[in-house]
Amino acid sequence: MFFLIGGVQPKTILVDKQARSCPACGHFEVFLKRADHYVSLFFVPLFPVKKGAPFLFCENCRTVFDERGYKMGVEQTVSERRCAHCGRPVNPDFAFCPYCGKAI
Repeated sequence: MFFLIGGVQPKTILVDKQARSCPACGHFEVFLKRADHYVSLFFVPLFPVKKGAPFLFCENCRTVFDERGYKMGVEQTVSERRCAHCGRPVNPDFAFCPYCGKAI
């Protein structure tokens, strides 16, 4: 007996390596990405089927923006607060980051 496991799966690729600033929280390490769909065989992407639209995703505030900086889709809730300068988690009661010392 022989089984083939295949299908179409998304793969996020980096479009531009130039860092940008997040329009929502000001975090600087936001990059332009794109979610392309690939035909896969045994969970290995083989070749692209469809190119997705470019978007910006902020790892700090978990918000998705289009290329021009406008919010897209449904916003995700943030489970923890992060410093906009260094990206480390901080207590919501803090006014300054204990790691880098900058105002939150």
